[in-house]
Amino acid sequence: MAALGKVYLIGAGPGAQDLITLRGARLLAQADVVLYDALVTPEMLELCPQAEKVLAGKRSGQRSLAQQLINEMLVDYAHKAQLVVRLKGGDPMMFGRADEELRTLEEAGIEVEVVPGITTALAAAAATKQPLTKRGVARSVAFFTSSTAPEHSDHDAIPETDTLVQYMGGREAIATAERLLAHGHAPDKPAVVIENVSRTDQQIHRMTIAGLTQGLGTPHGPVLVMIGEAMRARPHQHPDTEISKTIASQLSA
Repeated sequence: MAALGKVYLIGAGPGAQDLITLRGARLLAQADVVLYDALVTPEMLELCPQAEKVLAGKRSGQRSLAQQLINEMLVDYAHKAQLVVRLKGGDPMMFGRADEELRTLEEAGIEVEVVPGITTALAAAAATKQPLTKRGVARSVAFFTSSTAPEHSDHDAIPETDTLVQYMGGREAIATAERLLAHGHAPDKPAVVIENVSRTDQQIHRMTIAGLTQGLGTPHGPVLVMIGEAMRARPHQHPDTEISKTIASQLSA
């Protein structure tokens, strides 16, 4: 009986090819099979030309593979190949359903290793040059999402913290802003919305909680919402339009 392969849960980072870790890129170059998420960019898949590539995407609010099927695919490929990669956007351990996949692989006796990636919140803070913490202003940060498992209703509680970072926040922007206002947050508290962080089509929008109640229109990619006094722009900070153009030119060079 052939030896079981090893599975790596690898974080691809926020999207830009050169923001994946060296370890992640090295393993992609050695992989026999890569099961990748919908948020993984085509440029990232250029790092594994030798591998069989399988779309195992899951997007909030869209038709996608059931998690149970993805779990079964990982076990099946580990019986056929020596090096299997589960490539996830951001970091596997942050809103990446890693628990289900780890449980399944461990129960099947398959060796698994996790390779961290840059989670979107940190990439967004870097892209906007807006620290999530600030001495004397913000010393706590919460990453949250309103999305839950299909069998559970969406969770509407907002964490109590200095800086709020909402993943998958595009559809939830209005509800989040209204809940914050209802809990006594100031209408003029700053918010920064970033779409497609680190990618050539990155968009950054500055507003307030009051402005967030008007919604964000129709996004064209993953949206992250950052809220708190730490998001207030510095007096001599470059406009975000310039920041976005600079990043886009660097990525396309």
